[in-house]
Amino acid sequence: MSRKKGSSIHFLLLFVVILVLIWSLIKPEEGYKVLMMEISPSVLVLIFLVSRYNQFRLTTVSYVIITLLVILTFIGGHYSYAKVPLFTWIKDYFDLQRNNYDRFGHFLKGLMVLVIIELLLRKTVLLKSKTTNFIALCITLSIGAFYEIIEWLSTKIGKEGKATKDFLGMQGDIWDAQKDMALLLAGSILSLLFIKILYKQLEKSK
Repeated sequence: MSRKKGSSIHFLLLFVVILVLIWSLIKPEEGYKVLMMEISPSVLVLIFLVSRYNQFRLTTVSYVIITLLVILTFIGGHYSYAKVPLFTWIKDYFDLQRNNYDRFGHFLKGLMVLVIIELLLRKTVLLKSKTTNFIALCITLSIGAFYEIIEWLSTKIGKEGKATKDFLGMQGDIWDAQKDMALLLAGSILSLLFIKILYKQLEKSK
């Protein structure tokens, strides 16, 4: 893929993300406090990536993954994770105990392992190997665990008010954090099956 064509795709992805962000800011379901708690990390990541685009450009594969995960966050922030309409319909139709959008999001966040592998291969001395994949897997899980700790701290700082409960999205499940981490692990392992797609992109970008 040529650099010019790649840039066009990247700007298109950014345009889509901005459109979804604008939509998410329009009358969020649980108010702007919950929305900002949910989307702030993604917005900061976007600002950083845009500011560094000319100095350090990721592959299109990584940008597609980031776009998908950011959009998932914006949708979750707009409705609150426990009230995303499609997953509420699935909950009611299959008589489930909870809205599983949050679970679905944590599973898809496993794709992040591919982005981390790209960063390791391009910014460290590590080479393509199972060891590098394992290190990336550990980093992905560490990021997930750190976010769960942030959610836990919010209950202490926020005194477990409504906004804090909406941010947590536990829906009454005391094992929510553990299940989220398990799904992140499963998603990460499955994502490694697509590692060759990333390798091809890296080869073309040289």
